[in-house]
Amino acid sequence: MIIGVPKEIKNNENRVGLTPAGVAEFKKHKHTIYIQKTAGIGSGFSDDDYTKAGATMVDTISEVYQIADMIVKVKEPIAEEYPLIKENQLLFTYFHFASYEPLTLAMMKSKAVCLAYETVERPDRSLPLLIPMSEVAGRMAVQQGAKYLEKPIKGRGILLGGVPGVKAANVLILGGGIVGMQAAKMAAGLGATVTIMDVSLARLRYLDDIMPANVQTMMSNEYNIREAIQTSDLIVGAVLIPGAKAPHLVTRDMLKLMRAGTVLVDVAVDQGGCIETCRPTTHEDPTFIIDDIVHYCVANMPGAVPYTSTLALTNATLPYALELANKGWKEACKTNSDLKLGLNIVNGEIVYKGVSDAFNLPYTDVSKYLA
Repeated sequence: MIIGVPKEIKNNENRVGLTPAGVAEFKKHKHTIYIQKTAGIGSGFSDDDYTKAGATMVDTISEVYQIADMIVKVKEPIAEEYPLIKENQLLFTYFHFASYEPLTLAMMKSKAVCLAYETVERPDRSLPLLIPMSEVAGRMAVQQGAKYLEKPIKGRGILLGGVPGVKAANVLILGGGIVGMQAAKMAAGLGATVTIMDVSLARLRYLDDIMPANVQTMMSNEYNIREAIQTSDLIVGAVLIPGAKAPHLVTRDMLKLMRAGTVLVDVAVDQGGCIETCRPTTHEDPTFIIDDIVHYCVANMPGAVPYTSTLALTNATLPYALELANKGWKEACKTNSDLKLGLNIVNGEIVYKGVSDAFNLPYTDVSKYLA
């Protein structure tokens, strides 16, 4: 198979879809790899690194899309990439369709095969290709939140861990999944007083067992959220419904209950956000203020630490990408239920229920294409 890796062109996205080590693995299986020049520079990989691993470098993004059977990248295609995508071309990347209808309609029009990292799912309901970036984003949420609590950036002027004789900050984390757990670990490690909420009592029991003493668990419901936000300094939105829009747990009217300078970090913003007032921002312009509340809503947070993120992502995606290349997408999805759940759009039809529900568009059972 011919694999193409374009340079990411989303604002301040420095990750790349494949490392030189990944190229070497594809070459061992007799595949051909074309990579756009300078695609790996932001992650610390030179063109020479890729050439030595066996890739062929090409000048432009259009060349990559024109020649490749399978595109391996990190972020969803943006508008200028839409015309480059070919019918029946396999795109293996993060899509987050449910949060952006224009992308969904464009991929339907392209008649490409869209296999989304974020909905590849194991039988135990874990999301192996979302986990590494969720780990990065969860830790970064607290790192960024701590920074934006500083007074010059309009935060409350609080040091997250406090100092002897001065209370630590209160951190509220909505969602006890991978993002929430990593955020809680980071905040607790910095000395903050942490509350983590979830709707699953079993999950809360697990978190209560493994977390340090400065982390407490609480059932997530509207009453508890309204109470907790009044004394929270940093609130992290860490809710995920695979392939579907996140629910709004913090509504517009709740901002009035918060103290001026409270910081909101919505990690779920690429799935529509779980904080109603959040909208996607960029690393270039990451925050905005509503009712004196600081909102940090960068949709590609791990892109700020591309070396770590690219290696972590490729560790997870490479085995699946190799299977797709070795077997072809149809056979790979027939024999691997994880990959089957990754299919979102095939030849112009939506085959993932969460996406069709988000926009009230027709749904087609994926078995039509795997029979």
